[in-house]
Amino acid sequence: MFKKILIAEDHESSSISVQRTLEDLTISNTDYVYYCDDAVAKIQKSIRENDLYDLLITDLSFEEDHHEQKIKDGKELIKTIKELQPTLKTIVFSAEHKSGIINSLFTEYGINGFVRKARNDAKDLKKAISSVYEGKNYLSLDLKQEVKKLNSYEFSEYDITLVSLLSQGVLQKNIPVYLQNNNIKPNSLSSVEKKLNSLKEELGITNNEQLVAFCKDLGII
Repeated sequence: MFKKILIAEDHESSSISVQRTLEDLTISNTDYVYYCDDAVAKIQKSIRENDLYDLLITDLSFEEDHHEQKIKDGKELIKTIKELQPTLKTIVFSAEHKSGIINSLFTEYGINGFVRKARNDAKDLKKAISSVYEGKNYLSLDLKQEVKKLNSYEFSEYDITLVSLLSQGVLQKNIPVYLQNNNIKPNSLSSVEKKLNSLKEELGITNNEQLVAFCKDLGII
């Protein structure tokens, strides 16, 4: 099992929950920080002293207070720490629910596990730590299904542009004007209608309002 773990979490109640989970796994060598900058300082010190951490458990959102921080969120923290210690295993423990964002944490930030803060999160966190220790990525079954739904249709930049315009209140009939002004093709009304209809059909959605809501939930717009 992991021998040395760093936890970055700004809510004391969540830190206590994580601590109890680690105690259940008989992991005693743990450090807790409330700020991202402190997490980076801990990693830097461990590298200097050749006493590396095996695992980072971090939240994504950190509330700002009177302590001014250079690094203000978990994504930036993960990116910075991966540059310092690329082999460090990472589990995100967060209330984030958008499958598009969760998916990007694995594909773009190289995390090894994601646990959503919820009713049974202690059980999930134990599973995640054990799975990551065994060299597997961890995502709970319900989240896997949501991410699979996201990946069942590969959104192109063109798709995202059209849905983004709808979300900004641009009427479907006026979208071609924007496309033409920005030299984006295809830019005819018929091509816009065809693409939006195809999107809705692929995703099982009946109207543009539902399409916008669906894409917002995924976190792609």
